[in-house]
Amino acid sequence: MNTTNHKETSDRIAHLAAVVLRRPGASHLEKELAGSALAQHHTHKETSTAIGSLAAKVLSDHESTYEAKELAGCVLSQVRHLHGVVSDYQS
Repeated sequence: MNTTNHKETSDRIAHLAAVVLRRPGASHLEKELAGSALAQHHTHKETSTAIGSLAAKVLSDHESTYEAKELAGCVLSQVRHLHGVVSDYQS
């Protein structure tokens, strides 16, 4: 079974990630997600399980910023395995 995820970060999300990384007030969590999203821009790299878990927490936290949730959704869609389950986001 091929478990490769061929999704990659869009140009819009990559731009958002770059803005977040340059923002002095961005949280460490936002910068982690932005870095992961940028690392997957125009590559076939996939989100690690650790970043995937972090992204899931951000999405469930009602206090997370809109930008953090955008980045979290992007990186979560690029997870190969999350909690031992093969991602449904295969191309």
